[in-house]
Amino acid sequence: MSEQDQIQDARRAFGNRLRGLRLDAGLSGVDLARQCGWHKSKISKIEHGTQVPTESNLRAWADACGAVEQIPELIASHRQLDEMWEEYRHAFRAGLNQQSARIRPLYERTKLVRAYESQTIPGFLQTRDYTRAVVADVSRFHGLAEDVDLVAGGRMNRRRVLESARCAYSFVVEAPALYAVRGGVPAMLEQLDYIERAASFPNVALGIIPLGSHRNIWPGEGFYVYDDVLVRSEHWTGGYRTKRPSEIAIYLRFFNLLRDQAVYGDAARAELETARRRLRGT
Repeated sequence: MSEQDQIQDARRAFGNRLRGLRLDAGLSGVDLARQCGWHKSKISKIEHGTQVPTESNLRAWADACGAVEQIPELIASHRQLDEMWEEYRHAFRAGLNQQSARIRPLYERTKLVRAYESQTIPGFLQTRDYTRAVVADVSRFHGLAEDVDLVAGGRMNRRRVLESARCAYSFVVEAPALYAVRGGVPAMLEQLDYIERAASFPNVALGIIPLGSHRNIWPGEGFYVYDDVLVRSEHWTGGYRTKRPSEIAIYLRFFNLLRDQAVYGDAARAELETARRRLRGT
């Protein structure tokens, strides 16, 4: 499902919520339209997610349905729909370094990060050379003129936060991420060494899901959960984020299932050593 499809699904779900308010109030679409001073087709369009209501529309809807107490939450949920997807072409206009600086306060104030990655190393665990390769790939793909070294250096702040032990981290990484070479074999070997070092930190739990594992949950897009209050996930064309408790709860369910598939401690170190041998050709 594309990002736009997911946004449309979210708008339909919000429309169904408004429809529920109308039905609970015992109003037909015609009745509600009359009370709000709208054309009757507007009710149907909003409920089916084909017309985006304004905040004043939401206030009028809730007032007509005798649900004034729900107005703040309705408006907050509606604003979240608009913020759910951030297209990269807009996010990158200010440059990758500015983008990194913008989200830095988020992970500096967070107390617990749960992170899952299926194809790449989590950002908090990345070495400078690995990050440099990632930034170069992103810049090339999106046609950005970036100072790769400057951006990679700025992103090292994530690692400094991790090593400061101000925050606890729970990482779940699919084994294929250990084999996807970014920046060349020497850079990848250095990356694996750092992952093993970081796994020994008291504030870090590292789980690796081995190749060929019997699965009860499928691999998916990487995502990060910050203190149970925010989820961020990056896709091909945009970044998804949500503060909705119901959405966060689903991501936490996914994370717990994925964590149950992972191995830890000596078994995780063995997975890292297997990847090293593969990279060295031994």
